[in-house]
Amino acid sequence: MASNFFNLYTHDFARVAVAAPVCRIADPAYNAEQTIALAEKAAAQGAALVAFPELGLAAYTCDDLFHQRALLDGVLDGLAAILDASTEWKMAVVVGAPLRVEHQLYNCAVVIANGQIQGVVPKSYLPNYGEFYEARQFSSGDYAVATEIDLLGERVQFGSGLLFEVADLPLLKFHVEICEDVWVPVPPSSFAALAGATVLVNLSASNALVGKANYRNQLVGQQSARCIAAYLYTSAGGGESSTDMAWDGQGVIFENGELLAEAKRFVDEPSLTFADIDLERLSRERMRMNTFAQSVQRHAAEVGKFRTVFFPLELEHDQPLALKRCIERFPYVPADARRRDERCNEVYHIQVQALAQRLTTSGLKKVVIGISGGLDSTHALLVCARVMDKLKLPRTNILAYTMPGFATSERTLKQAHALMKLVGCTAQEIDIRPSCIQMLKDLNHPYSEGKEQYDITFENVQAGERTNHLFRLANHHGGLVIGTGDLSELALGWCTYGVGDHMSHYNVNASVPKTLISHLVRWVAESGVIGRNDAQVLLDILGTEISPELVPGTAGGQPEQRTESTIGPYELQDFNLYYVLRFGFNPSKVAFLSHTAWKDKEQGRWPDGDHVTRNQYDLAAIARNLGIFLDRFFRTSQFKRSCVPNAPKVGSGGSLSPRGDWRAPSDAQSVVWMEELRAIPVHV
Repeated sequence: MASNFFNLYTHDFARVAVAAPVCRIADPAYNAEQTIALAEKAAAQGAALVAFPELGLAAYTCDDLFHQRALLDGVLDGLAAILDASTEWKMAVVVGAPLRVEHQLYNCAVVIANGQIQGVVPKSYLPNYGEFYEARQFSSGDYAVATEIDLLGERVQFGSGLLFEVADLPLLKFHVEICEDVWVPVPPSSFAALAGATVLVNLSASNALVGKANYRNQLVGQQSARCIAAYLYTSAGGGESSTDMAWDGQGVIFENGELLAEAKRFVDEPSLTFADIDLERLSRERMRMNTFAQSVQRHAAEVGKFRTVFFPLELEHDQPLALKRCIERFPYVPADARRRDERCNEVYHIQVQALAQRLTTSGLKKVVIGISGGLDSTHALLVCARVMDKLKLPRTNILAYTMPGFATSERTLKQAHALMKLVGCTAQEIDIRPSCIQMLKDLNHPYSEGKEQYDITFENVQAGERTNHLFRLANHHGGLVIGTGDLSELALGWCTYGVGDHMSHYNVNASVPKTLISHLVRWVAESGVIGRNDAQVLLDILGTEISPELVPGTAGGQPEQRTESTIGPYELQDFNLYYVLRFGFNPSKVAFLSHTAWKDKEQGRWPDGDHVTRNQYDLAAIARNLGIFLDRFFRTSQFKRSCVPNAPKVGSGGSLSPRGDWRAPSDAQSVVWMEELRAIPVHV
């Protein structure tokens, strides 16, 4: 089947839903009608899977009515009606029903697709405490002898150890458990995940109590995280008996511990809650965490008990189906203001603790740092200031040097001096131009003869001279050279190798991406963690265009060099870095996610209105900049990353240290990534 780039299923997403119908007690015909109506709405939205509440065809609160033949026969008629309707749906439906099997009654989940019953899963754990008396009516599925049953004229699979795999979306393999099953110390879904289930489904009828909803969220979220799976939880709501209990219709969808969607509770109308889950992300996380595989081996006996039912859904891959999922434009920077402040606070203190530890163990009390008046060196200096406070050392132990070269602008030089004054460090200026001119003369470089030749040699002479000064100053004063280059620059190879900004004694910024650096500087300015004397200089630095300032500018005072015009916008390249480094996604999927994030003008804006980027990028721009990233990341820059200084890892987004997250050959090619990049329909 042909695949459409703009279809979420092409990129291994799956649209799923949890349903909360309003039921009638002991009225299977009505409940089947409600189930069909909601299922049709889910199918119209392109869902591949929809789950309904526990015992929903009869209503959970039937109690001893479950032993009435008329009710049980009515449930079969309701199932038959759903079965007939399902021939029109390209979707799997999971409904709850009481079923008779070999003279016993089971609380079951029935999986329906393509007009057929694909399997029946009985509940394993029957609560018989508090307000629950399920053992009075039902038998545990754990002790069922039958592995197949006759149901509505079909011979179908039966048992708690069933997995259901969608043939045309093989990463969609799901398992069903029922309510109490997830409350026990080792839920059946734990073993199901080890057996390959990427999606876990729970049909529930959990009554409403004060504080119970939050506990259920924690329970389901942690099970999702522990199993590295998506978890769909749907619970009984309107229409259930209020004789002794109340019902809220809670429904949640988690992915690896992250809440994707949550139903509104206590509603009077039937509802559907959708989420698009990333199946490839789950698969890759399991592959990356080799302890998952060790768990499979450890529990091989339990894993081996599962049986897999295969069926196709004939999902629509050839038509556009947009992703209904918030893809943050800035994956390293939370959009929520409170979480963003928490992130900045934690990253800053990780950097501070790491540098403080290095100074303590080295026995050194001074640091040496170059200050350019730009973002990276600004933040590194702010970290140094807090370290000195932490170690109860004077900030004058920070030996800060600004070293103007041939292209240093008046603005950045002024900012460098203002910043050093703000921090209260020992500030000095060293003009590197005389020593650079001498080296250019030694090299017989045309610039030494008055020619305007601004090549890579011209640039790197300046970068190298600055670093050379810093190391010799550290020798002279007994200090530690602090590196300032960030994660984004390492990814793109945007640093001068060896004796250049590539090298230092310790680099506090090496695993912090550029987009996060800017928010860290703003956070320091607003929080006053280094003092509230005058934070305006920090805001001025944030407003300065990013440039290496190695080539003389134009007459208008604008920098000749604009970093992002060469290597692409950092906001796009950090997005690419996150999904390539953290998940190893194909370029086409990265582009699909980026297109989803950037196509909407309002998507990704901070809710508090601050720190907003108003940029938009069409698919052609996304593909072009992704190509720049892929070639630089895989082909040209690894040799620089293979020998970087020590630096603290700050986030799960990864680092590029060869001693940590990233080990790669320096002479690799980018061919396979560039070839796959061609799958992006940039002509559209």
